[in-house]
Amino acid sequence: MDHNNKYALITGASSGIGYELAKRLAKEGYNLVIVGRNHDALRDRANEFKHFGINVITLAKNLFNTEDAYSLYADLKQSNISPEILVNDAGQGLYGKFQDTEIHREIDIVNLNIASVLILTKLFLKDRLPQNSGKILNLASIASKAPGPWHSVYHGTKAFILSWSEAIREELKDTGITVTALLPGPTDTDFFNKADMNRSKIMEDKENFSTPEEVAEDGFKALMNGDDKIISGLRNKLTVAMTNLASDSMAAYRMSEMQKPSDED
Repeated sequence: MDHNNKYALITGASSGIGYELAKRLAKEGYNLVIVGRNHDALRDRANEFKHFGINVITLAKNLFNTEDAYSLYADLKQSNISPEILVNDAGQGLYGKFQDTEIHREIDIVNLNIASVLILTKLFLKDRLPQNSGKILNLASIASKAPGPWHSVYHGTKAFILSWSEAIREELKDTGITVTALLPGPTDTDFFNKADMNRSKIMEDKENFSTPEEVAEDGFKALMNGDDKIISGLRNKLTVAMTNLASDSMAAYRMSEMQKPSDED
């Protein structure tokens, strides 16, 4: 399908789920604006995606710094580009008990997972509301559905993203703009390595992790359908169903048992 001059903006597009979503949108004929921190990695991805016969713009931005979210959109304005689709994929976590983890790192994660997402979405909406069209995909997580001992800040940020996505979806229901939340479970990406989670018990179950391709396909379909949210994978749907039946304290206990270090009794 040829979308002519339509662009999709994807953060975290150089690897993992963001990369797979960018590739899926490229296959569909969308021009891409791909965002990540590593210029060389983005250039390599752009060269790959151009084989689909589309235009690819790379923007090396560090979204731990909220000023980079503003400058990203200023760059688009300067190029007279108004993306039709926004995929807020970039996100990170930090493993450990909150009393022991590094607060500056956690503030960076809140800026990346929440503040930069708010800024990009606000600017996207200012662009798209006069057009009465647009689609937003926000990466939540099944972590949004339960408290997360050993990964508490990440779970908290994803709970925010899910709640906020559902709220603005309702606000936008008569505007032609849809908001979809994608809730993957554990996925075989570099996320756990970046979060320093390799010693977590959850890594012992790695053969049951989803692939980023599977998650991206679920997210793409839900985005195109304008669905409110999609839990990716049957196993993760069952996990969320069990969490919904449990008290918050029981859900926190179960998550602690899943995520604590593998050498801890």
